[in-house]
Amino acid sequence: MHKKATTFDDQILKLRSRGVEINDEEKAREILADIGYYRLGFYFFPFEKTYPELGNKRCHDVVKGTTMEYAVALYYYDFDLRNILSKYLSRVEIAIRTTMIYELSNKYSADPVWFINPNVVEADFINDFDAKVYDTISKKPVIKRHSKKHPNDKYAPAWKTMEFMMFGSLTKLYDKLKSVDDKLLISRHFGVNKTSVFFSYIEAIRHLRNACAHGHVLYDINMERSVTKGPAGKFDSNTSSNLVAALSVLRYILSRVSINRQKEMDVLLDNATLTLYSKCPTLRNIIESKSGIKV
Repeated sequence: MHKKATTFDDQILKLRSRGVEINDEEKAREILADIGYYRLGFYFFPFEKTYPELGNKRCHDVVKGTTMEYAVALYYYDFDLRNILSKYLSRVEIAIRTTMIYELSNKYSADPVWFINPNVVEADFINDFDAKVYDTISKKPVIKRHSKKHPNDKYAPAWKTMEFMMFGSLTKLYDKLKSVDDKLLISRHFGVNKTSVFFSYIEAIRHLRNACAHGHVLYDINMERSVTKGPAGKFDSNTSSNLVAALSVLRYILSRVSINRQKEMDVLLDNATLTLYSKCPTLRNIIESKSGIKV
């Protein structure tokens, strides 16, 4: 049976029944109206007595002394993380995109649409390209103008087409390149000598980027793919798929693009983390273990 919707008053009663201290009910209603009861629940999670249990043994009761302000502080910390990281993820994405376009378009200069060349790219990528990638890209004004000017071209050249590819499509294109040498042209630009390592890096960037773009929880992120050991660091089973690994990859790739931007990002992350600790010092152990940010 589905649970029924509840009023703000009901939600306040539920939170109190779980041990959450709420001293200002009017402010609590304002917070619930702004953030939402369900979304805020993700930020009460680390205060639960059974944290990090998610199975049948999970209990939503929180440890003594947990206030509503603690969860709100963690929510806004997550919000700050998304805003900070989005800027630098964009810088990294553009660098990877530009490198792929430049290196392979120059290598295959006789074929401006090498991305659908069966000698260069695996057949399954090419077979799905129209439906999964180009049908959307073809609606872009730049591509429409190209098609009008060059009606015999089925596709616009790589430097136009790939500019509009989703980052997920770019990572898949990298994975589907037939030649290891082609992959190394890209990965070595960022100081990575193993293509499997670089693929795990760009997958981590993709996952982190999508989490930021769609407002997902970051402090407790769990990526689909573990990050492989490489120049960004070595990660154990507890950290290889969480924010520690994702941030380490972002820091490493960003440092290859601009060391000044990497240092700038670290300062912003440290400042946001110190702001959180000023409001809720008990979160230090969780944030350090989940993110690797230590200030």
